[in-house]
Amino acid sequence: MKKLGHLNRDIARVMAAMGHTDCLVIADCGLPIPDGVECIDVSLKLGVPGFFDVLDSVLADFKAERVVFATEALTQNATVAERIAQFAVDGLVTDDVPHDEFKRLCQHAKVVIRTGECSPYANVILHSGVIF
Repeated sequence: MKKLGHLNRDIARVMAAMGHTDCLVIADCGLPIPDGVECIDVSLKLGVPGFFDVLDSVLADFKAERVVFATEALTQNATVAERIAQFAVDGLVTDDVPHDEFKRLCQHAKVVIRTGECSPYANVILHSGVIF
């Protein structure tokens, strides 16, 4: 049995297969999943697991170099906006795009990890960095 790292086998599989600049999405329960993009649905009920629970778990085992989020999160979800500001402090490149553009960018993701989050614009695209 796996002792460390991400325990969800599907998420661990996708992260292990990613290369530099590939991206994955961590999404609230309302974000539409583009046709042809794998969806790993970890939602159990509204709010569970939350966006930040999944984000923190993924980031503990994933080297991100860039994050993309919806511009609307800055004004309509203060908690997400605070975390976005922390990404910049931590040295990650942060970009914001209108929500419609964010949904289009999701078409290029290797996977969308769907959470039970039910607050607005709690979505992020994580672009893979390198560990060397």
